[in-house]
Amino acid sequence: MKKVSFLLLCCLMLGGVAFAQSKPAAQFTRTEHNFGSVRESLGAVTTEFEFTNIGDAPLIIQRVAASCGCTTPGYSREPILPGKKGKITARYSTTGRPGNFNKTITVYTNVPDTTYVLTIKGNVIPDKK
Repeated sequence: MKKVSFLLLCCLMLGGVAFAQSKPAAQFTRTEHNFGSVRESLGAVTTEFEFTNIGDAPLIIQRVAASCGCTTPGYSREPILPGKKGKITARYSTTGRPGNFNKTITVYTNVPDTTYVLTIKGNVIPDKK
């Protein structure tokens, strides 16, 4: 009986260690997008950053924050299962913002001690008046 109890205890401990080690991880196909030169009259430009959950647990995007109010992020709201893809969108408002821009989008997930930083940049050409 003691051997069975000991064996059961060992299996539970090993199972707990294996469970504790499973975690998600995002791998982005790219982390920067250069819009190049765009006209102010476009109003806004948008890009998508695609990622894959390369971990072995569901990836949950908790929040996404832009470095300024001129950038509007969007993201996959449902958990991303291991091996599946998700996306982050970034929309930059060009109206009233002529000149170069370089903005960041910070992605907060359930991956311990990890944030992902995405960058958009470009040059807004003012409309001729």
